[in-house]
Amino acid sequence: MPATVVVGTQWGDEGKGKFTDLVAAEMDMVVRYQGGHNAGHTLVVNGETFALQLIPSGVLYDHITPVIGNGVVVDPRVLIAEMEALQARGVDCGSLKLSGNAHLIMPYHLELDALHERHLGEAMLGTTKRGIGPAYADKAMRIGLRVQDLLDPGIFEAKLEVALAHTNKVLAKVFNRLGVRASDVAAEYLQECAPRLAPHICDTVSLLHEGLDSGQRVLLEGAQATFLDLDHGTYPFVTSSNPVVGGACTGAGIGPRHLGRIIGIAKAYVTRVGSGPFVTELLDEVGDHLVEVGGEYGTNTGRRRRTGWFDLVMLRQAVRLNSLTEVALTKLDVLDGLDSLKVCVAYELDGRRYEHMPYHQSVIHKAAPVYAELKGWKTDLSGVTSSGELPSEAADYIAFLEDGIGVPVRLVGVGPGRSQYFDWQQTD
Repeated sequence: MPATVVVGTQWGDEGKGKFTDLVAAEMDMVVRYQGGHNAGHTLVVNGETFALQLIPSGVLYDHITPVIGNGVVVDPRVLIAEMEALQARGVDCGSLKLSGNAHLIMPYHLELDALHERHLGEAMLGTTKRGIGPAYADKAMRIGLRVQDLLDPGIFEAKLEVALAHTNKVLAKVFNRLGVRASDVAAEYLQECAPRLAPHICDTVSLLHEGLDSGQRVLLEGAQATFLDLDHGTYPFVTSSNPVVGGACTGAGIGPRHLGRIIGIAKAYVTRVGSGPFVTELLDEVGDHLVEVGGEYGTNTGRRRRTGWFDLVMLRQAVRLNSLTEVALTKLDVLDGLDSLKVCVAYELDGRRYEHMPYHQSVIHKAAPVYAELKGWKTDLSGVTSSGELPSEAADYIAFLEDGIGVPVRLVGVGPGRSQYFDWQQTD
């Protein structure tokens, strides 16, 4: 049976957690394929809120095997703390599987992350300073440590010495900081973290393929989103991995022929955290309204998100990059109180119109949005359970987006709760 992929189509925070959770109910295995604990999923189940960082959303279902794939970078201390927090709330993490090929975030990665950001000054990228970028950089430089190294102290210590021979020079000569002692890191990771994680470490590639071959239903979930992708996002204001669907293949260890349903998650407006271009950004009272009503503050960082109108140019590009088969629309209810709505249908710069994402960053930074304006509905949508219950203006808004995106809109969220959604394609 082909795997299903859930991918963010904007700059993250689209509400992937909720719809991953909904789709996961039908699955046997849920695999996280990239990123680290710089991205959070917030789920509301029976009135309880769960904020997940590393552990896949499927952990909340007893029948699902949650898997952290090889493409993820893992801070073992954060993972252990998240497991303990879930277990304290009655969520069993015993079935969690962790790829031995996933790379470890080391204590010095956090320090380097903060120092690099400070060094950039006004050109800072707005990272979460959680060591994600430096961990991926060490992976590319081939001096990274992997989860499997926790199982062999000799290999761990040898690799750590190689990594620190480089890192300590950077800390001392570039940032005028004291070096890191290998013995301190080894003691924490080998004595405290390794025994806790060892029961979960396995060959997740074989596990995944055996599941697919036996007909199990598999869901692949990414962190961040399309326009934070290292290759296809608004570089350099991006993450350090590939959230696009191609990253699901490399980050989980399967080929594209195993992929079937590809669900793109899109918020009914657009948000972004940190620096970078934002063509439809709202710096007025409407933007403030979206922040306050939508609760637009980071799950992990608490940072206020920037807000803007829905951008069809971005979504068309996301369809291309991810081969989306459908779109799930979130937070439609946040627009309830607005008299009118705008949708960006194109960009314009120097008399040229762009209906697909321009390749050159200067165009994206300088372009002006071309808007279509639609009527608001001024109706509370939080209790809507079917498309037939929508006011005509809300139905028109979804239909307009669907036509502009070019693929069907399927599920539509109207609140944070697990049951607050409806199927746009069902007419009864």
